[in-house]
Amino acid sequence: MDFDANNNVIENEVYNAILVGASTGEDISYSMEELEGLAGAAHINVLATMVQNVEKINAATFIGSGKIEELKDMCANMEANLVIFNDELSGMQLRNVEDIVDVRVIDRTILILDIFADRATSAEGKLQVELAQLQYRMPRLLGFGKSLSRLGGGIGTRGPGEKKLETDRRHIQRRMDEIKSELKDLKQNRSVQRAKREKSDLPVVALVGYTNSGKSSIMNTLLAKEERDDKQVFEKDMLFATLDTAQRLITLDDNKKFILVDTVGFVDKLPHTLVDAFKATLEEVTTADLLLHIVDCSFSDPDFHIGVTRKVMKELKADNKEELLVFNKIDKNPEFSDVEYKDSILISAKEGTNLDLLLGEITKRVFADIVEVEMLIPFDKGDIVSQIMQIAKPKLTEYRENGTYLKVDLGAKERGRWQSYILQ
Repeated sequence: MDFDANNNVIENEVYNAILVGASTGEDISYSMEELEGLAGAAHINVLATMVQNVEKINAATFIGSGKIEELKDMCANMEANLVIFNDELSGMQLRNVEDIVDVRVIDRTILILDIFADRATSAEGKLQVELAQLQYRMPRLLGFGKSLSRLGGGIGTRGPGEKKLETDRRHIQRRMDEIKSELKDLKQNRSVQRAKREKSDLPVVALVGYTNSGKSSIMNTLLAKEERDDKQVFEKDMLFATLDTAQRLITLDDNKKFILVDTVGFVDKLPHTLVDAFKATLEEVTTADLLLHIVDCSFSDPDFHIGVTRKVMKELKADNKEELLVFNKIDKNPEFSDVEYKDSILISAKEGTNLDLLLGEITKRVFADIVEVEMLIPFDKGDIVSQIMQIAKPKLTEYRENGTYLKVDLGAKERGRWQSYILQ
C-alpha cells in the first residue's frame, strides 16, 4: 500500500485483493460470489478466492494457521495489497491476520460500509454511514491499529467528511453523540413532512427488496409513463446503486394519486450497525400502506433474496405490512413461474411488461375503500369541485340547473367530508 509524505493513504491506489471465506458446513458459494460483486462495486480487482471448510472458527485468526500461511504466500506471489474476509472479524483477528500476511485486511462489513460511504449523497445519508462506521470501529480500535491514525482515505477508511480518527474512545463517542443529535433534528423535519403528506390523504407505496433487484428501474419506468423524466432517480446495474430514499408522486390515468418510495436495497449479512443507522430513513417503510417486494427472478435462488428482505423487514418491525411480491426481470428469465407464490405478479421494468397489471394491483389494494358516488354541488361551491378534481377524475360531469353534477370515485374519508353533496 502506498502512502504520501504525511503517511496518508493515497486515494487513487489500485486495490488487488484476495477474498477469504470459511464454511462450517454450509454452502457459501453464492455468498463468496456476492462478495466478489461487492468488491467490484468498490472498484477492487479480485485476484483469487480462498475458502476453508472448518469445524470451528479460529478465535485468533478466523481461519486455521496453515491457511493463514498459505494466504501469506498467495499475497506475496500474486502481489496482492488487500485481503477481504467474507465475515465480520474481531479487532484481534484483524490485527493478527494483518500482522501475518503483511497487507491491508478488511472484512465484508468494512467493505459494505465503504461502498455506502462512497455512494451516499444526501446530508442524512452521509451522517448515517459515518455513524455506522464509528459504531463498527469503536470495539475494534486495537485491531484497526495504524489505519485509524491516518487521515480517512482508501478502502475501509473512507467516510463522508471524515476527519482524522485517533484511537481515543472519548473522541469517537463524542462524534457519535453529535451525529445522533443531528439525525434527531433531521428525523423531526421528516416527521413534519410526513404529517403534511398524511394530511393530504395520499396513500404510500414503498419499494423494498434485495439490492439490484430493479426497484429504481420500476420507479423510473412509471415516471416515464407520465413523461416525468425530470424526476427520474439514479439507476444502474450494480449493487447498492440507491442509498438515499426517494419519493415521487405517481398519478394514474383516472387521476388517483399515490406516493411511491424507493429505498436502499438489502444484502445478505447486512451490517447491523448499518440497519440501525438507516432505521430513521427506512421509517418510510413502516408507515407505508403497501410494500412492493421486488425480486429478481433471473437470480437462481429468489427465495434466498426474499428471505433476506423479510428478515430486515422484521428487524424494522414492518413485517405486518401488506406485501405484494413483484418478480422483476422476466425478460431475462421468461420461463419463471410465480404459481407457488401467494400475492405475486411478474413484470419487466426494462421492457414495460405487465406494468399496467402492476398499477391495477396497486389500485385495488391502496384504493380499496373507493366507491362510485353521484354528487350535486351548488355553483357557489366551485372550490369543492376544484378540490375533487385534484384527487379524482370524474367519470361524468354535467352542469345542471341547480349545480354541477359529478359521477366520481371517492374514498371513505372524502365521502365523509362531502357527504352533504352526495346524492342518495
